[in-house]
Amino acid sequence: MEMLTDDEARLIAPYVSNTTAGVFAIHGLPEAVKAGLFARYSRSTKGLRRLLLDEFADVLDPDRTDDLDEGDRARELLDRVVVQFGDDSVAAGGGAHAAVEGASNLLAKQLEWGRLAAYLEKSTRYVPYDDKVDGRYRYVRPPEIIDGPHLAEYERVLDNVFDIYSGLIGPLEAMYRARHPQDAQTSAEAYRNTIRAKALDTARGLLPAATATNVGIFASGQAWENMLMRMRGHDLAEVRTTGDALLGELRTVIPSFLRRVDMPDRGNVWTAYLASLRAIAKDVHTSEIRPTFGPDRPGRPGVRLVAHGPDGADIDVIAGLLYGVSDLPEDELRFTVARMPAAQRADLLKRLAGDRTNRRHKPGRGLERAWYRFELVSDYGAFRDLQRHRMATIDWQLLSPVHGYTIPDDIIDLGGTHAKAYKRALWSQADLHRTLLSTHGPEVAQYAVGFAYNLRYTIQINARALMFMLELRTQPQGHPSYRRVCQEMHRLVDGVTPSIAAIMLRRPSRLRTGTP
Repeated sequence: MEMLTDDEARLIAPYVSNTTAGVFAIHGLPEAVKAGLFARYSRSTKGLRRLLLDEFADVLDPDRTDDLDEGDRARELLDRVVVQFGDDSVAAGGGAHAAVEGASNLLAKQLEWGRLAAYLEKSTRYVPYDDKVDGRYRYVRPPEIIDGPHLAEYERVLDNVFDIYSGLIGPLEAMYRARHPQDAQTSAEAYRNTIRAKALDTARGLLPAATATNVGIFASGQAWENMLMRMRGHDLAEVRTTGDALLGELRTVIPSFLRRVDMPDRGNVWTAYLASLRAIAKDVHTSEIRPTFGPDRPGRPGVRLVAHGPDGADIDVIAGLLYGVSDLPEDELRFTVARMPAAQRADLLKRLAGDRTNRRHKPGRGLERAWYRFELVSDYGAFRDLQRHRMATIDWQLLSPVHGYTIPDDIIDLGGTHAKAYKRALWSQADLHRTLLSTHGPEVAQYAVGFAYNLRYTIQINARALMFMLELRTQPQGHPSYRRVCQEMHRLVDGVTPSIAAIMLRRPSRLRTGTP
């Protein structure tokens, strides 16, 4: 263990949890210093505290409590390692928190597109959208519509939609109170919050994609860089301008990590490349894909399993779960498992999954050897929730009214003028979408479309990640729309790999559907 002098220990004490033990935490340092420190750490004989003292002393001040500047040493190191040498792994060694407030749900999905970051988004379950800020409902008026000929119609239609949404909350709460009287074990506050959450869940289908939300993000410098370069080439002006704004704000915190983002020969070239891929795909689809059933073939709400693998998935999974404790090569282990009867393999899978008393108890990574690709048509609200699962490959088509809408059972049960108003609001969104489509194109027209409308998308996911998704999204307190989707996904998995499906949990749900 390296010894520090009393003066050295005093200088370094504000930045480490202890100055003597072999295990310690680091805090209070600029992100670039932490990343640079770890970059040197992997290639030095010195301990981390000694490196901090010897090579980054220019930022250390035991009497300072405010945020520190990166310092010349860290800037020079990151410039050389990341910008000049292109060692992206070092850019993953530091990060930053940021908030994006007043973002449309379309923007939120772009912010949350990356896998390697943490996101928190304002919940439509716990935050009602029935109030106005400065006399306006909380939805985004994107630059394209502000500068176009349809702003007045856009605001008229969406204001009316929010009026109807607001008018549903009280009647829904009254219906749920009648159905579920408060019991003696539930406090008044908990009961009130539960009833409110149920009402907001049911009414949320009317909220348009333009609905303003807040997104909190923590990401590494590398993840921020990738996100910003992608956003700066997006089709929607809101996404591009937010990318530029984030770049400016993040440079006040982690400037050295983001130097490449708008460099003409680095980030700008990368952004142009990413934008070109989508343009090429559009051109190829237009010129070379000849649809059999027409360009706008509506999709029926539901889930299809379009591919899965590998053949003999249970064999691969069992071999994977045993591999780490075995001394056999892969092919011999698989051969031995493959010779077992199917019933024996199913029993082995249950045993290898262990005694799972909590959905957070996940079997080993051998379960990741099995994979499934689903094509789904579900309401946009359900998609928003499922899209947050990081360990999956999720891609989606543009939001539009073409696939119809999903009406919650409780809106039908509410009956009378409320159910009719709900449908009228959805129809008005479809009309507005057609108007915006003719002037601004399909990307901008998405802002008008409500969460109740169906979206077509694909999810490719391994069995271990799918287990987590299904068990989380089929709990009774979950939203009925994604519960139904995940229940069907489990049924399809059971049809092709029953022994894998058997170690997953499931719960039922139901919905009614309609078309505009």
